[in-house]
Amino acid sequence: MRDGITATQSTRQSRDRVYWRRVLMHNLVPYLFLFPALMLFALFSWYPIVRGFIISFQRVDLLGPTQWVGLANFQLVLNDPLFVQAWLNTLQFAGMAFFLGYFVPIILALAVNEMRRGRNYFQLAFYLPVMLPPMVSVILWKWFYDPGPGLMNTLLRMFQLPPQLWLQSPDTAMFSLVILSTWANAGGTMLLYLAALQGIPAHLYDAAEIDGANVGQRLMHVTLPQLRSVMLILLVLQIIGTMQVFTEPFVMTDGGPVNATLTVMLLLYRYAFQYGNFGAAGALGLMLFVVLVAFSIVYLWLTRRIGGED
Repeated sequence: MRDGITATQSTRQSRDRVYWRRVLMHNLVPYLFLFPALMLFALFSWYPIVRGFIISFQRVDLLGPTQWVGLANFQLVLNDPLFVQAWLNTLQFAGMAFFLGYFVPIILALAVNEMRRGRNYFQLAFYLPVMLPPMVSVILWKWFYDPGPGLMNTLLRMFQLPPQLWLQSPDTAMFSLVILSTWANAGGTMLLYLAALQGIPAHLYDAAEIDGANVGQRLMHVTLPQLRSVMLILLVLQIIGTMQVFTEPFVMTDGGPVNATLTVMLLLYRYAFQYGNFGAAGALGLMLFVVLVAFSIVYLWLTRRIGGED
């Protein structure tokens, strides 16, 4: 009896080995094609994250040995008077971008979706800023905001309005950056909303029209509920993106005037490449990483909840 059980187990193990050998040989070529991409992803994505986490607990000297300092870098960053200012500015940018940059793509998508002629032209026109390199957009708008011959002040003078110090005044500098960011990124988000709008079943609008619903009622009771899942996901993605704003304040204002546009990413850059304190930069980067992970968890929770409801 024992010999029969042993023979059965041996046969089962042999069949399992044959099965897994066939699976491996069947997937070997796809794995080989996937391996270079996985190596590049690990080298340029995961390794910097792990290395940054380690550096945040070290004092890094490019010309000398690295020292383990524990939480000293975090204490230095938390005691920096610019730390709170940078976070407040970043949150201010994210909040202003929410009220302006979040709703503008929705409005543009609704307007373009209702067009009967020229839809392709407006899609290209609104998406064109997205295709421009970020540095080109920033330099272009830096000329727009020039207090002398800049386009913005020229338009104000045409309407007999006083010119503004767009980037030179703490009152208008952050708002000016939000306008630039909205102009540069709204086109891509608009296309996502437009695709979602075109996926709404036409019979829902037909039923609403039969019930006597006007344009506003169809918008509130048909269009926006159908866009809810896309709106929630893009909201979280926008918050994650605006919390990492760097190019606009770095090129246009360098954090000024009077640190009015100093963001977390710009302060991190200063720690690393102006002060040479890579440990403090790593500590600040880890703090920002924790915040973004929290938003990512919200994003995953939303996608799972929405997917379960659908």
